[in-house]
Amino acid sequence: MEEKVRFRDYLGDKQLYKDMFRIAIPISLQSLITVGINLMDTIMLSQMGDAQLSASSLAGQFINVFMIFCMGIGMGASVLTSRFWGMKDLGSLKKAVTIMLRFCFIFSTVFTAATIICPSLIMQIYSSEADIIDYGVTYLRWIIPTYFCMGFSLTCTIVLRSVGQVKIPLTSSIIAFFVNVFFNWVFIFGKLGAPRMEIGGAALGTLIARIFELLFICGYFFLFDKRITYRFRDLFTKCRDLLREYIRISIPVLISDGLLALGNNAVAMVMGRIGKAFVAANSVTVVVQQLSSVLTQGISNASGIITGHTMGEGDYKKAQRQGYTFLIMGFIIGVFAALVILLLRNPIVNYYDVSPEAREIAFQLMDAILIIVIFQSMNSILTKGVLRAGGDTKFLMAGDILFLWVASVPLGALAGLVFHWPAFWVYTFLKIDQIIKCIWCYFRLRSGKWLKKIHSAGSK
Repeated sequence: MEEKVRFRDYLGDKQLYKDMFRIAIPISLQSLITVGINLMDTIMLSQMGDAQLSASSLAGQFINVFMIFCMGIGMGASVLTSRFWGMKDLGSLKKAVTIMLRFCFIFSTVFTAATIICPSLIMQIYSSEADIIDYGVTYLRWIIPTYFCMGFSLTCTIVLRSVGQVKIPLTSSIIAFFVNVFFNWVFIFGKLGAPRMEIGGAALGTLIARIFELLFICGYFFLFDKRITYRFRDLFTKCRDLLREYIRISIPVLISDGLLALGNNAVAMVMGRIGKAFVAANSVTVVVQQLSSVLTQGISNASGIITGHTMGEGDYKKAQRQGYTFLIMGFIIGVFAALVILLLRNPIVNYYDVSPEAREIAFQLMDAILIIVIFQSMNSILTKGVLRAGGDTKFLMAGDILFLWVASVPLGALAGLVFHWPAFWVYTFLKIDQIIKCIWCYFRLRSGKWLKKIHSAGSK
């Protein structure tokens, strides 16, 4: 049932804001650093022309599929780990981590094999232009070892966050930023006696940074962490008593995020077939979007962790009140993000060395993003944070299937490939699911039906 709330209940209390920003700020800073890495990559590669910039962007789409699957695995596990942390059930928490790492190993193996066997076929999914395909194959061949590095470091980072350990991942990202930028500079341009590798150098610089992150994050997680105290021997723990509950809660998250990854790739396929100028323009706007949404990501993660802890303590009424507070925060942050885009779009777009056509398209995309980002902020905090942490993962999976594949992908394809509408409308339709899901999830929050019970290992 929906709980009657007063206006001041929507605003939260001091402890909520203290906990929220304690978690959100380091995560936001980590996201900002990731954006900085992408920004430096695109600025460096833009000097090599639209083809190499587009190839790295499109090859990155396939890698992003893997990243989103890993985030689905990790975020699915974090629904359980944050709840078990609130319940002080460390044994069940460790079993959830073990199952997560096993899934991560399977997905890393599949993506590594696919990239080794058919890199050209992967690139042909996104583009039919020969030069883009050739450059993309070069990028993918250098990036092959990164899947295992990225998978384990990303999932372990998510688990550390779920128990409030946010400083270690932030420190890792800060160092990785400098590692990535330095080696990109060395290998893209052939500095300090290194060969000039151009797009291959961008991939190699990224790989070196990912290896560092693996050693830093997983070294800490398996050897030094004092909260979860997960060690290598726990990888062989029997987890059958938790497997059913893990599948019930986590697999819908994996499916939702997997569908999101495939949907993003369908969007990339539409863009790739519109032309390299559109792809290059989107490469520019992606960085601006990421820059404007770093705080949203932090609050989204924080809302999920706090909601999980609150429900783990058994206080469902408090979790409902906190859900309203997080939704209001999402709206405020979305408006702020739109203002950031408005202020930064001119200097950032003009800084890139892209063609005049790509620059004009980039400005049109920015206009569309100004509107979409407000709904995206609220939607992200509800779907990736509050409702997911409440265990309402099947409902969210249904929303991702329905709105992405019934609305965004077909409408965007029609606008771009059939009607050849301006870039503003193409992008708006490609992202229309963000608006629809925001409204849909608001009514789900009001209903209170998202508050689900989770059982620990061995419980009936």
